[in-house]
Amino acid sequence: MATLEELTVVATQEIEDAKPMYAQVNNERREFTDSEYAQAKVDLGNSKWDAQQFGYIQARQEAYGSIADQLDMQYWDNVNSSTTWKDHIAKVKSDNPKPE
Repeated sequence: MATLEELTVVATQEIEDAKPMYAQVNNERREFTDSEYAQAKVDLGNSKWDAQQFGYIQARQEAYGSIADQLDMQYWDNVNSSTTWKDHIAKVKSDNPKPE
């Protein structure tokens, strides 16, 4: 896991590599100011940090499937004495681990 500082260094390099960057202001295109470049570096670093720290949440939500499907798995697990739902949940969690 990268620190916020390490991700900010990566973000800074990405912004530097993307120069020149432009803003549209009053129907006019102009290059970013120094303060806009600085803010873009901070914003991108924070975005990378959030994705690292919390990206697993969205990935898990998408992989779990709908509540209806999960309830159906639980019903059939009960009928068949199987562990399909528990196995599914365990796989989603192992495929998308929570950062330590």
